Amino acid sequence: MMFVIYCMLVGVSMGGSAVASNPSPFFGPLGLILVAGSGCGLVLHAGGGFLSIILVLIYLGGMLVVFAYCAALVREPDPETWGEWSIFGYVLAYINIGFWSMVWFWAGWDNTFMLMMGEVAEFELIAGDAGGVATVYSLGAGLLMLAVWILLLALFMVLELAKGKGKGGFREVK
Repeated sequence: MMFVIYCMLVGVSMGGSAVASNPSPFFGPLGLILVAGSGCGLVLHAGGGFLSIILVLIYLGGMLVVFAYCAALVREPDPETWGEWSIFGYVLAYINIGFWSMVWFWAGWDNTFMLMMGEVAEFELIAGDAGGVATVYSLGAGLLMLAVWILLLALFMVLELAKGKGKGGFREVK
């Protein structure tokens, strides 16, 4: 089981470097799907099934819309790929930063992540998912609205950054 956890951690780091160094908006969703799938698998392994579903909906439902708008408005005849040396250098730099960050923080990690929900000494009447549903819809409603506004802001920010030589993200598409 630890091998699966380590594979998911590698998937999160590789997907994060793929999203951070994407040369074109056409390749961003691949890294985003890898990060969302691996990260939600880690959360699911830790006992948060409902939180995992919420994260998948926020990541894939929100950010893929941003990438879809960006890809629709950016016209590139020859988009750069991850195999080109300039982009591959960025990918290696991000992976290197992630590796050395992991080595630096490794000494303080005391394996508490592997403690699952329900494996504690006390008996719990409420499962973690039921408590999570109640918290998200009662106390977490403000944070959900904040997440919606952040995704909307990210949409307009990506549209403005992807304007290229044209009039911007708000130009007429023919």
